[in-house]
Amino acid sequence: MSDEILINITPPETRVAFVENGVLQEVLIERSRKRGLVGNIYKGRVCRVLPGMQAVFVEIGLERTAFLHVSDLNPADRVKAVGDEIERVFHESQEIVVQVLKDPIGSKGARLTTDIAIPSVYQVYMPFAKVNGISQRIECEKERARLRACIEAFQKDHATGGFIARTAAEGVDEAVLRGDMLFLQKIWHSIAQHIKTARVKTLLHEDLPLAMRVLRDLKRSRVEKIRVDSRETYMHMRKFAREFVPETSELIEHYAGERPLFDLYKVEEEIQLAIERKVSLKSGGYLIIDQTEAMTTIDVNTGAFVGGRNLEETIFKTNLEAAQAIAHQLRLRNLGGIIIIDFIDMLDSGHKELVLNALGKSLEKDHAKNTISGVSMLGLVEMTRKRTRESLEHVLCEPCPSCAGRGVLKTAETVCLEIFREIIREVRLYNVQNLLVLASNEVVERLLSEEADTLSALQAFLGVHVKFRAESQYNQEQYDVVLL
Repeated sequence: MSDEILINITPPETRVAFVENGVLQEVLIERSRKRGLVGNIYKGRVCRVLPGMQAVFVEIGLERTAFLHVSDLNPADRVKAVGDEIERVFHESQEIVVQVLKDPIGSKGARLTTDIAIPSVYQVYMPFAKVNGISQRIECEKERARLRACIEAFQKDHATGGFIARTAAEGVDEAVLRGDMLFLQKIWHSIAQHIKTARVKTLLHEDLPLAMRVLRDLKRSRVEKIRVDSRETYMHMRKFAREFVPETSELIEHYAGERPLFDLYKVEEEIQLAIERKVSLKSGGYLIIDQTEAMTTIDVNTGAFVGGRNLEETIFKTNLEAAQAIAHQLRLRNLGGIIIIDFIDMLDSGHKELVLNALGKSLEKDHAKNTISGVSMLGLVEMTRKRTRESLEHVLCEPCPSCAGRGVLKTAETVCLEIFREIIREVRLYNVQNLLVLASNEVVERLLSEEADTLSALQAFLGVHVKFRAESQYNQEQYDVVLL
């Protein structure tokens, strides 16, 4: 089966689905009110220098200040920061040009770099770099040498700066590559002119819209169709493709069917499943995926799978299936940072190695850089996955207002006992005789049924009379004790 890219366009949102062999692998979402910032270039101002962290905070016009670490400086700035002393390079109120490396995630501001990189279809131009590079995905040494010679020949006649040949540059005619490099340098020249006159906290250069970035960054040689359900976006994409990536022009199709494009491929259903905590496995086992600010944890369980001859075989088969499912879920949910996987304990060391190999093999298709450790003494697998944007859950969801993101609520019984303690506290503080308790329907029902005897005894002991009123707007943990 072929791989396809589906693009759903509505005025407030663009969604891109990557479908490989009929299975949804990845979803990208860009909303017009909250476009991604990665790749944007700003003229900013240093607002705080933190020598202890070897970092500075920079105002670039966003809600939260952005973060620049010494490891993300361009080569010239790194030379100035002798011994990683960032205070040698920057001071408060200094104006600097920065590019966004990572979008703001959670409570953290955007991460920045001064090592500017401007991508096009075939190359990435780095105006401050002194070296060139070739994509590691280009394995043919002869082709790597050809591309390097092409870049070096161009540099002899033009301005300084480094280039990285992208995977798409493989086999492309030298004249096309030179035209691409000229195009990139023109973009940088325009930005450099803008820097001279722009005020601080100004956006100097914005990356392409999501639909165009898909064409520019396309690395999937197996992609046979790019279907887009907006006629206007289809025309823009065809024009962009003809000018910059002509080999993809014929792949783009306008989908005009009555049935929504994402429904046709069951993408909507898959997106809903991708924000669930539980992921069912075909064998009957399941995964439990929990995201926290510090890390993501994945727990593997056998569930209803009873396996074949013995328990070790059942566990091994479940873990093998889970390894493939985990790799798929990491891409689909765009989970990044530290990831802890709790596979079911295996006694056979050979089985452990096979499961780790299966996980690594399944992650080879992932475009995001990842590293996997061995099985720890506690039986856990630790790995990292590069994160540049919010996870699918964080894009689509927000913390529950009832539980504030904890994922649990206090039981009605627990809240009733809290109310009893609050009644005692109010009576002793204010010496009142009449009280009104406002609480959720579930809590009031329990107070007047299972807790009725306790309530009567409490009223008799304190010499007070308590009234109750159910509030439909209160969640199970909310209550108020009012003096009458």
